Amino acid sequence: MAAMTQILQQKLPYDLRTQRPLPGIQPLDMANWLHADDAFLGQMAYRTALIAEKRDAVIGALPEAEAPLQELLALVLDQLRANPDYKVGEDRVLRPDGVTVALDLGDPLATLGQLVQEDLCILQKQGDEHVLTAAVLCFPSSWTLAQKLGKPLLAIHVPVDSYDDNIGKRVQRLFDGVRAGRPLWRFNILWYDTSELHFPRPEYDTRAYVGREDAAFLRSEKQAILRLPETGAAVFSIHTYMLSGDLGRELTAD
Repeated sequence: MAAMTQILQQKLPYDLRTQRPLPGIQPLDMANWLHADDAFLGQMAYRTALIAEKRDAVIGALPEAEAPLQELLALVLDQLRANPDYKVGEDRVLRPDGVTVALDLGDPLATLGQLVQEDLCILQKQGDEHVLTAAVLCFPSSWTLAQKLGKPLLAIHVPVDSYDDNIGKRVQRLFDGVRAGRPLWRFNILWYDTSELHFPRPEYDTRAYVGREDAAFLRSEKQAILRLPETGAAVFSIHTYMLSGDLGRELTAD
């Protein structure tokens, strides 16, 4: 598909200077789970194009995820009904940018991917670990959905150096312990030389190091974990922010 113009935010809803040690988790109010920011129009247009033109790259699901996906779609619609910027009807949703999205219950991931800026992943407990069983992932940050689908948490994070066995066990306990209606969240700070939001990379195809002082862009993800009460599946959501390097350095200055 044709290269997209830069889609940048001008602000963040959190303070980058308050980053906590890994895994950096803190409580999240459900009312603040989904967020439409100042890049909504551009990001949503790009998401729609990716789903239409690169569906196999940005959407994947295993059969066991069918019930959690229906529950997730119902939950997102409930959240949007409480948002005055959305208009939720019986078979369609009017987004804040004036675009109408048809509600296709037979294609929940494509529907979800065009409703909100967040990428959404379903993880289900299989044995001792949570396994990625479905996702709409339009804006991957150096990972590839097809390589991670069906894998447990530790394997998903290969080959992230900071995600060792100790961190892996702590994150698995977080997924085990998260309760319905009491989500958790964290954010990260990633320095990039590109503003491309759709940035998949194969495992072990290492991205060249980009330091804070030389980076053209700062990419930050607001990541949330929540529990679906009926199916018990976990949802991992990712809201991607892309800022200019100058703004990123300003927001991370001591």
